[in-house]
Amino acid sequence: MKYKTEASEKSTVKITITFDKQEWDAANQKAYEQTRGRYFVNGFRKGKAPRHVIELNYGKGVFYEDALNNLFTEHYYDIVEKEKDAFTVVGQPQLSVEDITEDGAVLVAVAPVKPEVKLGDYKGINIKKVEYTVKDADVEAELKRLQERNSRLVAVEGRAAEQGDTATIDFSGSVDGEKFEGGTGENYPLVLGSNSFIPGFEEQVVGMNVGEEKDINVKFPDDYQAENLKGKDAVFAVKLNKLEKKELPQIDDEFIKDAAGAESVEAYKKETRERLEKQAKEKGDSETENNIVKAITANAEVEIPDAMIENQMDMMMRNMEYRLGMQYGGMKLADYLKYMGTDVATFREGYRNQAADTVKSQLVIDKIIREESIKAEDSEIDAKLEEFAKAANKTLEEYKKDVDASQREYIANDIVINKLFAFLKENNTMTAEEEAPAEEKAEKPAKPAAKKTAKKAAPKAE
Repeated sequence: MKYKTEASEKSTVKITITFDKQEWDAANQKAYEQTRGRYFVNGFRKGKAPRHVIELNYGKGVFYEDALNNLFTEHYYDIVEKEKDAFTVVGQPQLSVEDITEDGAVLVAVAPVKPEVKLGDYKGINIKKVEYTVKDADVEAELKRLQERNSRLVAVEGRAAEQGDTATIDFSGSVDGEKFEGGTGENYPLVLGSNSFIPGFEEQVVGMNVGEEKDINVKFPDDYQAENLKGKDAVFAVKLNKLEKKELPQIDDEFIKDAAGAESVEAYKKETRERLEKQAKEKGDSETENNIVKAITANAEVEIPDAMIENQMDMMMRNMEYRLGMQYGGMKLADYLKYMGTDVATFREGYRNQAADTVKSQLVIDKIIREESIKAEDSEIDAKLEEFAKAANKTLEEYKKDVDASQREYIANDIVINKLFAFLKENNTMTAEEEAPAEEKAEKPAKPAAKKTAKKAAPKAE
């Protein structure tokens, strides 16, 4: 067997594999031995017909496809391994037959490979450093949330329903005198002002007294999800069965001890501030690192093979399915997509641009790591392992007995990425810009941490 490799278009490599007559005949013989049971020839029991008889009845090339598949499996991956210093294959190859006769065969495999990256400026540039400041109001808001979580409902007496009350109601809705599906309920606890019912409903419950019955007139929004109710006038017969209001506990040292386990209100505030400041720093560092990744990636040039983007999209789909299962009690992706009114192909395609950006970032980060020779030393890995050993109340040697190569590699990658970001921060101008207080942005979804993307790009520890 002989082979040659040559660079091809769009980050692919063309591998041409030539098999001589002896190799080709041996491959056909092996294919015959593996598959002769498929063929029926008059005068022979199934699987007992000689090779030349099967070829005579089914054609000379009857075993060619299986022979080629065997030769590909036997040789392709060995070639890829031998050439790993020249290129890194990142997906399955496209196969074609360049030549095939009784005297031999030529198989061509065009495989996507890790592309070369032309770096832009990654040193000496201005990058936004994000910082969040924790204010007294943030701490007070946490205290208020603790108080709200420990509130209780108490019966309202001697007055009508007000905004903020919890009204337990029976209701029955109709449109043009006809009841509709989902328009009836009994003893439903409705928080007035929560806007959980259609516009105008809760406002008309305000002012009702316990035991009172009332017809409430509303109009369904034009964009209501049920087609048969969009824009329709409706009447709800409502009875107020019970009225309650939220009673908040008094904030004092005794309450804090019971609700939060802190010694006093001041101790709780101190602990809360420390926790918020830690979260604010982590959030700021994460967004700063995202800004670094964006900046160093922006001017880099790379031709990304489709296989790498497709692989990343597959990974994103798997992560999405995992998150659904964890966050929503085992919800299946198919059920989620049905609820969203879309299908797998459309949903997956929505990840394409994000996947391309992620792959490009990984390639750029990997290139910089190699350019700057950033590595994890054995002593650095052992220092990290010693931290873990102390936390597990073990000696370093005891702990290392349970650490396999993949765990050690993960630690090495983490060290490399931390050193990379330290290098980039040191070699660029980090311009601090204070963001809104951490509390004000807490409800907004955080951007994915740059380190999570970067870790995937880190080279194996040497």
